[in-house]
Amino acid sequence: MLTLVARHSHEQDIKKSRFIAIVTRAQSPAEALEWLESVKDPEATHNCWAYRIGDLYRSSDDGEPSGTAGRPILSAIDSQGLDQVVVVVIRFFGGIKLGAGGLVRAYGGTAAQCLRAAPRVEIFPKAMLAVEIPFDSIGAVYQVLDRFGAVKCMEEYNESGVILKLEMDERYVADLTNALQDATRGMAAIKTI
Repeated sequence: MLTLVARHSHEQDIKKSRFIAIVTRAQSPAEALEWLESVKDPEATHNCWAYRIGDLYRSSDDGEPSGTAGRPILSAIDSQGLDQVVVVVIRFFGGIKLGAGGLVRAYGGTAAQCLRAAPRVEIFPKAMLAVEIPFDSIGAVYQVLDRFGAVKCMEEYNESGVILKLEMDERYVADLTNALQDATRGMAAIKTI
């Protein structure tokens, strides 16, 4: 799965209207909507947008005829196989009506050109693990966690040892499990949560 590295923009004029696409990465719908509020131009004729975050998506025509702006922007995101992406296309009307087909091409095309030019990075599904280890293995375990980029979300102590909740790239779970078993001499209890 691919997402964007950072914010990117693209501008073009179509029949005297100025279209400005701005794209960025968002990890939640709330983050996407907050970003949209921060970049909308109140002086523009329309601020049309769409986002895709996993199975969650939303779009807005912002006053343009239904289905002529938000849906084409969402289609531009989906056609490029992107996730965790939000796009706004800001239009300053130039006096010439584009018609429904022209609007679809203008909004979708401006969004697509911006997304094509934006730097991308591959994202991987995350896994959550619960790991229970003896006290005397904690130093070795921390070294293993660093090596695999596992993020400690919780650390809890009980009479038998330490319980850690971890988040990490799903693709490294098997390797981490083997390394933790080696580091704890088979004493680690590991389960996916």
